[in-house]
Amino acid sequence: MGSMPVESEENEKAIQVAVQDCDNKDAGTAAGINIAPGSDDDGWVVPQPITLNDGTTIQLYKDGEALHAAYNAIQQAQRRICLEVYIFASDDTGCAFADLLSKKASEGVRVYVIYDSFGSISSDRNMFRKMRLAGVRLQQFNPIRPWECRFSWRPFNRDHRKLLLIDDDIAGMGGLNVGREYAGSWIIPSNESNHCDFWRDNAIGLHGPAARHFFRSFANTWHYVNSGGRIRKAEFMYNLDALNEPPHGNELSILSSVPSRNSPLRPLLHNLFCSAKKSIQLTMAYFAPDDDLIDDLCRAAKRGVRVQLMLPNKCDVPTLIAAARSFYAKLLDAGIEIYERQSAILHAKTLTIDGHTTVIGSTNLDYRSIEYNLELSSIIRSKDFGDQMDGLFRNDMTYATQITQAQWRRRPMIDRIGQWAVSRARYLL
Repeated sequence: MGSMPVESEENEKAIQVAVQDCDNKDAGTAAGINIAPGSDDDGWVVPQPITLNDGTTIQLYKDGEALHAAYNAIQQAQRRICLEVYIFASDDTGCAFADLLSKKASEGVRVYVIYDSFGSISSDRNMFRKMRLAGVRLQQFNPIRPWECRFSWRPFNRDHRKLLLIDDDIAGMGGLNVGREYAGSWIIPSNESNHCDFWRDNAIGLHGPAARHFFRSFANTWHYVNSGGRIRKAEFMYNLDALNEPPHGNELSILSSVPSRNSPLRPLLHNLFCSAKKSIQLTMAYFAPDDDLIDDLCRAAKRGVRVQLMLPNKCDVPTLIAAARSFYAKLLDAGIEIYERQSAILHAKTLTIDGHTTVIGSTNLDYRSIEYNLELSSIIRSKDFGDQMDGLFRNDMTYATQITQAQWRRRPMIDRIGQWAVSRARYLL
């Protein structure tokens, strides 16, 4: 989503401050988060963009560099900006985005913003009021306060998508919300003392004709929040049928799913797991799937597929760690490798099959993503992009602990009981 500018001397000083509390760079001990421009804490090297069949380039981003690219793209917008996000925080990073969007609106750029009412419930409402006064066209998705609803009250259906669109040919999507824990010092240089407890996440930036398909997804959601009616209006699918055919070069498919018991997410994941011949690499923030998907993973491992899971050791929803761990015994018995990401809060949601087919976006592997949320997933079929995702997974392994079968069998009985109890109620999480 644009090249990175040269950092100023002021930012360079901020960089030094941002990493001083993460000065242990030994493998597995540092946070492994790209918290500031120039930081060498994570060991990640930004890869070259890959090119789709239609000429669209796709750039893989890690952690705060994704919001940095988004901020730069907004600065360069000439005609239109569309932003759809679950959490629009009112911290220093969120306010910086709000001020920039307001500035672009006052310059005559058409700015459209959808934020989730529940996800942003802690944000200062004055920030949104100022954006409206500046000319930003702003809508909250399914207001959590019944008296603010123009249509039916749907408090359980949330918009969990993260999508940015600029002009006619730039798009960005992934797992990052707008807030300091995602940005680190990439947007606003930080002088606070604690700089290690940031969130580990991913996004992609697209430049080219494929970006227009994401505009259709945003337009469907905008139409729903402005006219009400069936939530199915906000659904959008592009090129999913191609996943049933042999790949031809580098291809993109899109699934903008809506809450449904018959969600296409389940069959999509089922087909991907069942089609795997060599490898499955899954990085997942919230791992509480139904039994059928667990069985799909186990069957894949038993037929010789190398299945590797990167799951959180720290989480903003602690019960979801217990839910994930309730499956460990079964997964380990099937020969699946389980790694728990240390030091940072893992928020990424990515899946790569056979080093070729990658799913990246906002979708977690839990009941909420499938049955209650609006989610956005890009499916990229590209060996080059798959190689980049493999490098990213291996980078996370450097900062992870592998769970062994012998270790897991020695866990305390109280943990076993708690994990069992949470797994029974995981559909409520």
